[in-house]
Amino acid sequence: MHLAYDYPMLGAFWTILWFFLWIMWIFLLFKVIVDVFRDDSLSGWGKTGWAVFLIVLPYLGVFVYLLARGKGMGRRDMEHTRQQRNAFDAYVKETAGSNRPSSADELAKLSELRTRGDITQQEFERAKALVLNDSGRTSRTTSATSSGLQ
Repeated sequence: MHLAYDYPMLGAFWTILWFFLWIMWIFLLFKVIVDVFRDDSLSGWGKTGWAVFLIVLPYLGVFVYLLARGKGMGRRDMEHTRQQRNAFDAYVKETAGSNRPSSADELAKLSELRTRGDITQQEFERAKALVLNDSGRTSRTTSATSSGLQ
């Protein structure tokens, strides 16, 4: 039995085409279901109605949903992406910013070193000036950045 002779090239093309169309439809169905449950403006009963409609009549449900509410799908998706990006940025800033000790902590450590006699009074004053100048520069940079003047 030679399968290549029983299944012509055009038949293979149509099979692949229908397979990819089926995959695209499954993707669209899940995209619509995710959009239904992500939409905050839709009430619980509205979400239930759309979910039942999509489960009972999936082909018709997807097409009706795209006609009725498809215009806002992109907007809702962009808003969700923006919220995720803002949450990630806030997490990174919080995590990256927590490694640097505050100027009060640095001054307390310097004072402890001075009282133990590990550093002299002159070294303490010089290090204290560096800490205070660095924290002043950081606060000015932060205020300039937040006001958009940098």
